Amino acid sequence: MREARFRDNFWSTDLTSTVGYDSIIQHLNDGRKNCKEFEDFLKERAVIEEKYGKELINLSKKKPCGQTELNTLKRSLDVFKQQIDNVGQGHIQLAQTLREEAKKMEDFREKQKLHRKKIELIMEAIHKNRNLQYKKTMELFLKLAQTKSALEDTDRSYQQSVTTMEKIRDEWQNEHIKACEFFETQECERINYFRNALWLHVNQLSLGCVQNDEKYEEIRKSLEMCSIEKDVDFFVNLRKTGSLAPAPVVYENYYNAQRNVTPARSPAPVPISRRGPLPTPTSAPGEPDYATVDGYSLVHF
Repeated sequence: MREARFRDNFWSTDLTSTVGYDSIIQHLNDGRKNCKEFEDFLKERAVIEEKYGKELINLSKKKPCGQTELNTLKRSLDVFKQQIDNVGQGHIQLAQTLREEAKKMEDFREKQKLHRKKIELIMEAIHKNRNLQYKKTMELFLKLAQTKSALEDTDRSYQQSVTTMEKIRDEWQNEHIKACEFFETQECERINYFRNALWLHVNQLSLGCVQNDEKYEEIRKSLEMCSIEKDVDFFVNLRKTGSLAPAPVVYENYYNAQRNVTPARSPAPVPISRRGPLPTPTSAPGEPDYATVDGYSLVHF
């Protein structure tokens, strides 16, 4: 059971003072401002989460990431990109959730504002009536002190004024107590709602981290299935071009009818194309002695 209550701690010995009431109103206004700040925080966080989520999705869909890989590593990369896409979707969903929570906070603030306005209007009216009656009573008291001749009439009026003032004071006091109780209830509701909203927000962020870790775990599981040997074998079988290397190049003497003996060759039979016999050099009639072979000439002196 709480010991400190609004109704017991916001009075003043000055009958016309509103210092206690003003202190409560200021605190409630500050609380409403704090709720608005948290609401704006949620909205801005939603914008950040949505932007981050969209950029992750665009990154996973548009940015190449090992697109020429094969077999198990390719499957791991596909899982990796899909899970990054899922993480992005999760951030977009979190952004929508944050906007919904911000709207709830806004509705809560407006609801309290409307309820408070009714109480504040009542209190403003009774404060005004109280102050006017107090002023009138004090004027009569001064008149009583200054006017000896009208003592009885003034005293009677003074008594009536005091009686009326006491009724108004009782009414104001009762309304002040009701207002304090109402404001205290609102403040308790606000603190409880604010605390729960912040708790829920942190839980949502924590849940997002857990869900993201589950997505990353899928990537790790996929990477565990990645086999270097299988990927190398898969590439070799898919893209192989042959298992026979080229034969050695041998020297051929095209100016000697008897070809040189070829060196020992590789056991692997590789067909080698050979040139035909060389053409016999000839001289055209009337020209000096020279030979032409494939566009080249040799002049004899």
